[in-house]
Amino acid sequence: MSVLSRRDAVKMGAGAVLLGGLASTARPAYADPVIQAGWALKWSPDPAKDGLQAFEGLEDDRAGSHKGVKHIYVEGDHWRFDMHTRDRDGSDRQRNESKGMRSGGSVHKINKDETWKITWQAFWPSALTATTKFTHIHQMKVQDVGGPLWTITPRMKGGTPTLTILTLRDNDANTEHTLGSYSALQNKWIDIELDFKASNSGGHLHWVIKDAGKVVVDGRTTAVDLWRDKNYLRPKWGIYRSLGSSGLRDCYQLIRNYKGYKWE
Repeated sequence: MSVLSRRDAVKMGAGAVLLGGLASTARPAYADPVIQAGWALKWSPDPAKDGLQAFEGLEDDRAGSHKGVKHIYVEGDHWRFDMHTRDRDGSDRQRNESKGMRSGGSVHKINKDETWKITWQAFWPSALTATTKFTHIHQMKVQDVGGPLWTITPRMKGGTPTLTILTLRDNDANTEHTLGSYSALQNKWIDIELDFKASNSGGHLHWVIKDAGKVVVDGRTTAVDLWRDKNYLRPKWGIYRSLGSSGLRDCYQLIRNYKGYKWE
């Protein structure tokens, strides 16, 4: 279903405050976008009520490199994902991520040939830099199996901070889709919408990014393999980055207004 056929009702304001010593923005007025009939809302966590139980699980400093520090937590009306240069998840990478969608005691599983739309608002500060190696700020993965089926990744390309989506094709080769300037989307709340069909063939991934309610990125691909014949799919959010890039800084990502819809 075309995202452009819907009217957007998101209105975001401006203004800055300090959160955890790093700049963020004050909460603007927000209204859910109008969703077409056929999309059934399955997941809509409230940070105040659900907290970290909004997710199936957390991967927070699994190597124990920063003992006593929580890197994923609720802060006001959003969830916060912190990353410090000392954090480790193995010898060559860092990972502080949430995984999956949960409402109460139920995990929402994305199964074969199902069509879903997942939306959220993200805030990417200047400290969350684009890198020459991978820095994934969102992934879709098969539960406990293999690499991601797609990622959202700020990457340095020709010296320019660029937002990309990396997708996996049927032949297990990656395709990088350039979305545009990453810098232009930083230090503000932006809206992200992904709708997709979890299929080996006949599947698709459609991405839309809005800045202050205006569509600034709209792309789609069918050259993508979105199923593995085991387990189920689950989204991940946070920061997962290589230590192979220079200039890494202490940073964070903020996310709010998660929504998960299933086409029925």
